[in-house]
Amino acid sequence: MKTQCPMNELIFDEHSLTRLDTAADGRFKAGMNGIKNIYATNDKKVQFIQYDDANIIAYVQSQMGYPAMYPLLPVKIEKPIKAILMDLDGTSVKSEEFWIWIIERTIAKLLSNPHFQLEQSDLPHVSGHSVSEHLKYCTQKYCPEKNVEQAREYYFDITRHEMRAILDGTGKTNAFKPVDGLKDFLYTLKNHKIKIGLVTSGLYEKAWPEIVAAFKELKMDDPNEFYDAIITAGFAIRKGQVGTLGELEPKPHPWLYAETARVGLGIDFSQRSHIIGIEDSGAGVVSIRLAGFAALGISDGNIEQSGTLGLCSGFCTNLEEVLDIVL
Repeated sequence: MKTQCPMNELIFDEHSLTRLDTAADGRFKAGMNGIKNIYATNDKKVQFIQYDDANIIAYVQSQMGYPAMYPLLPVKIEKPIKAILMDLDGTSVKSEEFWIWIIERTIAKLLSNPHFQLEQSDLPHVSGHSVSEHLKYCTQKYCPEKNVEQAREYYFDITRHEMRAILDGTGKTNAFKPVDGLKDFLYTLKNHKIKIGLVTSGLYEKAWPEIVAAFKELKMDDPNEFYDAIITAGFAIRKGQVGTLGELEPKPHPWLYAETARVGLGIDFSQRSHIIGIEDSGAGVVSIRLAGFAALGISDGNIEQSGTLGLCSGFCTNLEEVLDIVL
């Protein structure tokens, strides 16, 4: 288990953020207008404009054309911990391979090439963000003559079919496996009266079968009864149906984690140092930090590769190590 600096000191080493001279398409320059440094995650999606140690702005870029800016606030961990906010994919349930497979099938259908496969270099761009951003990246690279709306239509057709099959017991086997130690971890938190919020950038129709499958394997009861709050990215917008906000503001934006804590669990922002978020992805770590909470990283994801290790207050190899920090 590695422990990082929990304050606004962005750690710059071989596992950390990349230093830039300019950011946000040239709008910000290091050394000008009071800007000391500019850092970025390794995919450049999130850029940090540092004025001084207490004033850092995160500029979140968007594949869909709607960037946003947020303050990066100092964080600390104060006990007793009142709530744990947990990511779903990778942190609670092993499912990334399945969703990458769905993206591959989507692009294969767009290309009319059933043998299509993503490259290793694509993987950081097809996990941790929204469906639309994943598909935007893939269409731009592999079929620029296609549009993301057509890709989304194929994606959700494939997803609905596979989700129904999994819930019926006839779908892809071992698509969703609970991470090691999840059951003991959850019950330990319950025994210590710590609230648990489940947070995912996945749309409801993707996320709910994952949660149900994991709880069935663990022989646990209804997830709705167990978790104190479950926040997903909502429902997809489709012709003739009402959708919900879910594609332009997921991780690394702060809103899913912020809503889970403040609305789902009813914990005031003034108590944020008693809340910890747990993530395995760089996008998720940024989301937790921009929501104002301390982040604990899980080593199975892409945190080190993304450069966001320095934003974590702790870096653990398993959920048992997380308990050592929480309790």
